[in-house]
Amino acid sequence: MSRSATTAGTIASLFGDATLTEAERAIAEMRAGRPVILAEGGRLFLAASAEFADAERLAALDALVGGALQLVLTPARLRALGRPEEARPMALPVSELGSARVRALSAQDLSGAKGETLGAELVEAHAAGAAALHLATLALMLPAVLVGPLAPAALTLPALTVRAEAITRYGEDRATRVEIVSRAPVPLLTARNCEFVVFRGGEGMREQVAVVVGTPDPARPVLVRLHSACLTGDLFGSLRCDCGDQLRTTVATMAQAGGGVLLYLDQEGRGNGIANKMRAYRLQSDGLDTYEADETLGFGLDARRFDFAAAMLRQLGYEHVVLMTNNPEKIAALSRAGLQVSGVERLYGRRGADNIRYLAAKRDRAGHFLDLDALDHHAPASCG
Repeated sequence: MSRSATTAGTIASLFGDATLTEAERAIAEMRAGRPVILAEGGRLFLAASAEFADAERLAALDALVGGALQLVLTPARLRALGRPEEARPMALPVSELGSARVRALSAQDLSGAKGETLGAELVEAHAAGAAALHLATLALMLPAVLVGPLAPAALTLPALTVRAEAITRYGEDRATRVEIVSRAPVPLLTARNCEFVVFRGGEGMREQVAVVVGTPDPARPVLVRLHSACLTGDLFGSLRCDCGDQLRTTVATMAQAGGGVLLYLDQEGRGNGIANKMRAYRLQSDGLDTYEADETLGFGLDARRFDFAAAMLRQLGYEHVVLMTNNPEKIAALSRAGLQVSGVERLYGRRGADNIRYLAAKRDRAGHFLDLDALDHHAPASCG
């Protein structure tokens, strides 16, 4: 191979997969509050998060698309707005709404999010609108976007242009691309022999942690827990959930059993992010259950992915697991990824007045294996 060909190959590797690069840059732009240009079906569309929808910004965006700006909402948000028959993203003309209505309909203004209803005529969103919604969720923003068509001359705008296809493919392309970046022994209160292994990758290139407790034998089924990060429960001992209890019980159980692997996954708020989790908590304080609150914000039942968790386990050398969970989707996800799930151990936290509705909703809405009467018996004696 010639030196020039080698250099060209090295340069190409520096910039990586163009499709992934497009999507990752677009995610960063939307999180920063800047609009992006979506190329879809031979046309160009301006797309922005509805989280920044003040009157001045709406007027500027609408002017750029010739008065054709639309608010695009998810089927989940439409159900919360009294339109359960809508199975696809739908759009409303911003010119008929105004900034206050846009903020209420998009659930940015939580004071009006619950009781808001639709008055304007809905139209089916263009495929670019669906891609923009996907981009918003990848950016951990509210799933409500402002979209409008642009003329080709708009390429002179100082905005990133990204193909809608790149956004649509991003999750699948990134799902199992994780790599170990660091590791070190970390003695814990209930398990002194532990190693923390940090991976980077998956959606958003976030860092995921595997806590290897003891010395699990790869030749035998290993205890495994997929634990999604919960800042409020894991760190501060929130009484609204049972996450902290489950986390601490997991480590102690694995230590007593001689070993196990706890995957601590950066998927706060069932994959919606900490900001949206706090929005959901606000709605729960007003009487909604955890899934009703997420739906009111426009989210589906559960936005988490577990395929990259299977990739983490494989890199650690584990293919045969006994899963510590009450969630049937975690069992199904690891099985779909090709791991052998030979057993399941239930994992219990405490039951109390603050989390009983949350636990019942997980059982009734998401099919978690929870016997509420058994929780008092199984709950750990001391979980802070």
